[in-house]
Amino acid sequence: MDSGPRTATEKLIVFVAEGFGAGRFPVAPGTAGTFVGFLWIYLLLLAGSGLVYSFGTVFGFFASVYVGGRAEKILGRKDPGSIVIDEITALPLAFGGALLVTGVVPFGQFLQGKRLLVPLVAFAAFRVFDIAKPWIVGRSQRFPGGWGLTVDDFLAALHVVPLTYLIALV
Repeated sequence: MDSGPRTATEKLIVFVAEGFGAGRFPVAPGTAGTFVGFLWIYLLLLAGSGLVYSFGTVFGFFASVYVGGRAEKILGRKDPGSIVIDEITALPLAFGGALLVTGVVPFGQFLQGKRLLVPLVAFAAFRVFDIAKPWIVGRSQRFPGGWGLTVDDFLAALHVVPLTYLIALV
């Protein structure tokens, strides 16, 4: 078992994988990481482009596989709770159902009126599916390295897409 990051590069990889410190939160680090996911959504919406949002979500997936997998090796543990890059990068997928209804709008529009339900439902439902890991979500954790770390969160997020879509219709 490795003792942790030694080089500056390893420290940076672990810092990013731990959600810039969110994964070090002493209680429910995955939940803290999911909150950071809203910052990622905010940044993806800044361009006002569905293509940028989609590309950023796909980029986030592969970044999570790579960075998360490297961090697992550095820390010498499979899917440690402190690694939350998977929650951060999967949340835009869960949120994406709403964008199918509203189009790509500034994140601030989801913080007022009935649209406030979208981020609340995206957050709560994503956490439920990520924690409960129904059916194939849990099985996907068996994939090697960063794949097992990341795929389960993206599958959990896929379960949330219909909910955020329906909530955005309200």
